[in-house]
Amino acid sequence: MQVILGAGGVIGNGLASELKNYTANVRLAARNPKPVNPDDEIVKTDLTNASDVDRAVKGSDAAYLVAGLQYKTSVWQEQWPLIMRNTIGACKKHGTKLVFFDNVYLYGLADGPMTETTPVNPVSKKGEVRAMISRMLTDEIQSGGLTALIARAADFYGPGATNTFVHPMIFEKLREGKKASWLCNDSVPHSMIYTPDAVRATALLGNTDNAYGRTWHLPTRDNPPTGREFIEIVANFYRTKPSYQVLKPWMLKMVGVFNSLVRESVELLYQNEYPYIVDSSDFESRFFRATSYEEGIRATAL
Repeated sequence: MQVILGAGGVIGNGLASELKNYTANVRLAARNPKPVNPDDEIVKTDLTNASDVDRAVKGSDAAYLVAGLQYKTSVWQEQWPLIMRNTIGACKKHGTKLVFFDNVYLYGLADGPMTETTPVNPVSKKGEVRAMISRMLTDEIQSGGLTALIARAADFYGPGATNTFVHPMIFEKLREGKKASWLCNDSVPHSMIYTPDAVRATALLGNTDNAYGRTWHLPTRDNPPTGREFIEIVANFYRTKPSYQVLKPWMLKMVGVFNSLVRESVELLYQNEYPYIVDSSDFESRFFRATSYEEGIRATAL
């Protein structure tokens, strides 16, 4: 049995399908889980409730924590430590291996490409939360009390990945022949992970015994395009002009006065103002090469 904690969304749903390559028994745990495979086991679960998490994890060999919380700092500060504590406790109690699907917020503004050994130096409140829960997990790993790994991902793009900035601002706009938008700076490279790669890699790591005990950067193609180049590739597949505007930080801060989602994103605009390069060479040298941006964008643009 393998359980997905926080099932749903593009990663959770993809993982439910991918895990069938390794096991016949997949359990989906979320507030309102919906089956992906006909024989999925469904467990209604509030991850902030320890008893719920214990019930969801019980009897499973591996658990994948892929939850996505409301994009609000106060919610993250309140709920993420609680969710991580509940998950660690349940996995230790039941002898379940844990895979935590993470992001790169905890690195802050890195000096050069981000690797698994980049210093933790968050410059945002959400990054501070990510650093805290990552430390909670790595402390357990180092103490020998838990078999776990961290699977860390760059920004997403891919089929069905609608909850990303590139989907509504680039793919949807250019598909409709409208002007696209890019955030802050279109002349610096910006790594993105193709969601099918992220899903495949997470399942593979979770089912590779000697992959545990460390952090892995999920496969992200090297030499990432700039914002301008990314838009040009998308426009080429839609056979349209790469018409776009650059939304400057001051513009987004003004919009944030009226839009809570934009307001919550302002603290992370450094990721778009400066080079944002994720190095996944450790993973790729051992497992598989990341999909090229041209191939990934073609599949997403269909």
